Amino acid sequence: MTTRGWVALSLAAAALVAAPFVVDRYLLSILLLCLIGAYLGQAWNILMGFCGLLSLGHALYLGLGAYTGAILFVKFGVGPWLGVFAAMAVAVAAASALGWLGFRFRIEGVYFSLLTIAFAEVARIGFDNWSFAGGAAGFFLPVASEAQAQWFNLRGGPYFFYYLALALAAGALALSAFLRASKLGHAWLAVREDPAAARALGVNATRVRFFALFISSAMTAVGGVYLAFWSNNLFPAQIFDMSRSIDLILAPIVGGVGTLFGPIVGAFLLVPLGEALIDILRALGLNAPGAKALVYGALLMIIIAATPNGLWPWIARKLKLEGRGA
Repeated sequence: MTTRGWVALSLAAAALVAAPFVVDRYLLSILLLCLIGAYLGQAWNILMGFCGLLSLGHALYLGLGAYTGAILFVKFGVGPWLGVFAAMAVAVAAASALGWLGFRFRIEGVYFSLLTIAFAEVARIGFDNWSFAGGAAGFFLPVASEAQAQWFNLRGGPYFFYYLALALAAGALALSAFLRASKLGHAWLAVREDPAAARALGVNATRVRFFALFISSAMTAVGGVYLAFWSNNLFPAQIFDMSRSIDLILAPIVGGVGTLFGPIVGAFLLVPLGEALIDILRALGLNAPGAKALVYGALLMIIIAATPNGLWPWIARKLKLEGRGA
């Protein structure tokens, strides 16, 4: 990263830290959604951007993490700071089963993507009919007011959840930077570009792909726990839905798959755009459920046509923020 890039990053970080003191709660909620979107985008980007495994059912890990953390807290009194480890373990177990099937039978490319969708759909149907977890009627966490804030139980107001989302996004960025520069990151790149050549050079493609699956699924499960305790309600038709998976992957695709800052740029573009569109339609008194997807689709086509590698490489090149390969 160039000096100009470090200055820009420092200013952006300072602005995000100071944001709760200068914006109203509505804008703060938009920023919170941007940050958690950036975090989840980084998790998916490790799998697809670094390792080349396209997951279109990534909501599987989000939902498993959310339900595991919520059930442990409500049914067994296990706090989320401990429950998050169980959530990660459950997500990794699901990733292990998916990876074993995919890699054992050499399922790659679009067929691997279909396998991830199938796993997410099976989970949705299972939780939809599991009465212990609320079934289709939903699972609800006790709502706590700001006066009853308990950070150790992830109970707090918007400021608490905002700074937690900021910490998650910053941690995901740091972890992604570390992984991409590591030996494992270089092995991922080799497998992503040419699996056969990577194997010929001694890279265990199956093992490094499993590592990518484990890390990505565990990170996504953490995001699921966060969303469960922030929203206080879970519905299988929402948390496991295909549209949720699409929401997870759009930010890194728009921002730039395989880049460090692409998921952040994508999230900070798409989330405000989606919220603005909802507000405009509401103000006009229109009910257009597919309008958001239509706008996102049109935006994605424009970006692909103008900047095939995503917005971040183009922004970084124009503003001279990043060195080569950022």
